[in-house]
Amino acid sequence: MVADFLTPAADHPWTGWTFSAGWGSRESLHVTLVVPELVVEVGVDVARDGAGRWRHPARWHRMRPELAPADTPPFEGHTA
Repeated sequence: MVADFLTPAADHPWTGWTFSAGWGSRESLHVTLVVPELVVEVGVDVARDGAGRWRHPARWHRMRPELAPADTPPFEGHTA
């Protein structure tokens, strides 16, 4: 299970963000922010809503234990 490989984060760049349960939903999700050290492969649709959120959920593909975060390119528009 993926959760076994994750560590809750004490200080995370998304602290204070809210995440909706789905497109058009006002329901907020309860999330646990984690240390971003596990690389996984996901598929996403690039469509975003007016608030900049993805319009469709990310689709899980697989864990990539052979990769470290430094081996992956940053998200477009991401600033360190």
